[in-house]
Amino acid sequence: MKPKMGEKEVSPHSFFSIWHEFSSDFKDFWKKENKLILQERVKEAEEVCRQKKGKSLYNIRPKHDSG
Repeated sequence: MKPKMGEKEVSPHSFFSIWHEFSSDFKDFWKKENKLILQERVKEAEEVCRQKKGKSLYNIRPKHDSG
C-alpha cells in the first residue's frame, strides 16, 4: 500500500479502512462456504442413513400354521 499524495506514510485510518473491507468480505465468504460444506455433509449423512435403513438387519419369517 502506498501513501497518498503529499503524505510520507500510510495513515492508520487508510490502512484499517481497507483492512476492514477485506476482513468483512472474507468473513461473509467464509460463512457462505461453511454453510455449503455443512449442507453437503448433511446430504451425505442422510444418504448413508437411507442406505442403512434400506438394508434390514433381521429377517421376518412368515407365521407357521402350527405355531
